[in-house]
Amino acid sequence: MRAQWTSRTYQLALVVVASAAFVSCSAAENGDAAAPAAAAAPQAMGGQDEFGPYEVVENWPQPLPDGQDGVKHDGWTWGSNGAIWAETPDRVWIAQRGELPLPQGAKPWTPYGMLNPSRGNSTGNGDGLSATCEPVAKRGWERRWHHTLFVVNRDGAIVQEWPHLDKMFAQDRCGRGPHKIKMNPYDAEKHVWIIDDQQHVIWKFTSDGKVVLTLGTLGQRGRDAGKLFDRPTDIDWLPDGTFFISDGYGGTRVAKFDRDGKFLMDWGGPPKDPNNPGPNEFNTVHSLAISKDRRLFVVDRTHRRFQVFDENGTFLDMFSTGQYSSPYYHFISTDQNLWVADGGTSRILKYDLNGNYLDGWGGRGGQPGLFNGPHQMSTDQDGNLYVAEVFNGRLQKFRPKPNSDPARIVGQEARFTAGTN
Repeated sequence: MRAQWTSRTYQLALVVVASAAFVSCSAAENGDAAAPAAAAAPQAMGGQDEFGPYEVVENWPQPLPDGQDGVKHDGWTWGSNGAIWAETPDRVWIAQRGELPLPQGAKPWTPYGMLNPSRGNSTGNGDGLSATCEPVAKRGWERRWHHTLFVVNRDGAIVQEWPHLDKMFAQDRCGRGPHKIKMNPYDAEKHVWIIDDQQHVIWKFTSDGKVVLTLGTLGQRGRDAGKLFDRPTDIDWLPDGTFFISDGYGGTRVAKFDRDGKFLMDWGGPPKDPNNPGPNEFNTVHSLAISKDRRLFVVDRTHRRFQVFDENGTFLDMFSTGQYSSPYYHFISTDQNLWVADGGTSRILKYDLNGNYLDGWGGRGGQPGLFNGPHQMSTDQDGNLYVAEVFNGRLQKFRPKPNSDPARIVGQEARFTAGTN
């Protein structure tokens, strides 16, 4: 670790404390709230930089049509949305954890985060089950497995769907639906990868929905080469197709596989002292991304930090994201910046690859443009930003404001382009 580790951790904690104070202010206090700590262009008098360099795209996505199976949407709305990935501006992949019933009298397609009176957070859990499949008090309403995976265009209209996946995600009563959806940026065939944390499996699909690889054993959790996972969460690739899995909520490791899915190695474990976790010790390995120089940046979510490794699991560095942080998702843009969807502060954050905080915006709430549970984000080639929220039960699209500072626009994701990979 570098000598400035303690100093930088303290500085980052101050930034996040300021952010948390900002989002907790009441409406009456907002006029006196301190400005966000991130470097930003000057705001108009009395303004606040809630949405950063973006504006919210209204009515996106559009209400879903009734199902090909004849299932109607009257009285139903979006479910807990854990996964979104923009292949192009006109092909945005969405994987949600079933659909949720609306209370009587609610406006059609109201996200759960905007219901009044509230029904609490949107959920992918079955009625009477916790997120880890333990019995809990029943809430009195149930989700349904419908429109688990679909694709929309720039206007938010559905252009493709895989209804056969509904039964796949419902195989185990403990399943709560997709956790992440991604494409390998070095894969000309553009296979679709979906991680199901609660069923403990990773699936690889062709672009028309056929399964070509399954890792893990449905409904069984553990740590046994590539045969068992314990609530896996994310995936990323090297240019030769080698890939890594973060495993996960129950697991405390990163697992490495060759391009054909053969297990190669893993590393990591639980902390020997939970009050003083050290390098290579994890609690909720929730997201990972690989830089151009082949370093793995791994989110150690409950410890509120990133750990950095080489491709063979050698520990290189780590940095804190602050005591109010809970990093849910991150990716490394093509210009080699680290972008984070932070569930603890409900903000979008920017770091350099040395762990230095550069920028941030956002806040917690159900109103359009705010977040609750920003679980995966993605950008398209036009610079639009997409965010899937697990707790608000919502998908949001943001377009850059005119004349926005380019340094504040969330960077491009690596994706396959013919002739460049």
